[in-house]
Amino acid sequence: MADARLAEDVGFSLVGVADSQSVFRELYATMALCAQATRRVRIGPAVTNPVTRHPAVAASGIATIDEIAPGRAFFGIGSGDSAILNLAERPATLADMRAYVEAVRGLQTKGEAEWRGRTARLTWAPRAMPIYLSAEGPRTLELAGEIADGVIVNVGLEPALVRDAVAHVHAGARKAGRDPSAIDLWTLVRANVTDDVAAGIDEIRMELASNAHHVFRFTLEGKHVPGELADAIGRVQKGYQPAAHEALGASPNARLLEAEPVLRAYLAERFAAVGPAAVCADKLRGVVEAGIDGLLVTGFVADRARLIRALGEQVLPRLPAEAS
Repeated sequence: MADARLAEDVGFSLVGVADSQSVFRELYATMALCAQATRRVRIGPAVTNPVTRHPAVAASGIATIDEIAPGRAFFGIGSGDSAILNLAERPATLADMRAYVEAVRGLQTKGEAEWRGRTARLTWAPRAMPIYLSAEGPRTLELAGEIADGVIVNVGLEPALVRDAVAHVHAGARKAGRDPSAIDLWTLVRANVTDDVAAGIDEIRMELASNAHHVFRFTLEGKHVPGELADAIGRVQKGYQPAAHEALGASPNARLLEAEPVLRAYLAERFAAVGPAAVCADKLRGVVEAGIDGLLVTGFVADRARLIRALGEQVLPRLPAEAS
């Protein structure tokens, strides 16, 4: 609650809460507390998945958050990572995500929807909330353009990669007969505001390992990865431990990159903004100018309040006014 309140106080417009029952606190209880502690920021899962919660359970949960914080709730969903891997389940397919989004939207707008051949109902809260799809690869980005109100793009911070991702989202929107400009585009950012760049990268190396594990899974096709890094990525993916997902300090996942210095440098450059505030702002400005509306910054550092305050007071004011 304190982090959400601080984020609102220093200028952030959205607070996303992770959904991974085995490593984090319960999603909807946490969001309810954040909703009560704030007055302006939007609040939602960043992100949930189609595996661990029935769509009627999820639709009811987010409707409850919307009741606590009217007009501020959003519903973020992805294919699943540590939440499902810690249950020995498999990530959702594109077809699963399409069906889940359609079910949640139907429950929100009509009070009922089909899910896996059966009718599910939500009788008390037929009200639509924006649905955001987290996406990395070309096919998922295009699916997001087809069906989502917003997209959490997770391809990195290099402007050329961001522009390519935005193009895929817009292609999906046009395929579905939608206006591409109506889709709210956010990107996931790993950040650490510090004068000691090496130490800043070292502190978030488990986040970088998480990127290698998640963004590049299934396939490297269309993800603009140098071929010489494929084997190193495979080793990190093989050694990644979901039970230590985003764990601070010298965690097993952080240690994976100690043996992969070239990959570590690549991941830091591609996915992270680390350095003094002006340096972080310069990098993030390129992301916004490439077509992104909002920056969803993770906060897996020892002093999260310090990072939130530094970002809000020193980095956000340096970005274009339209950036959230």
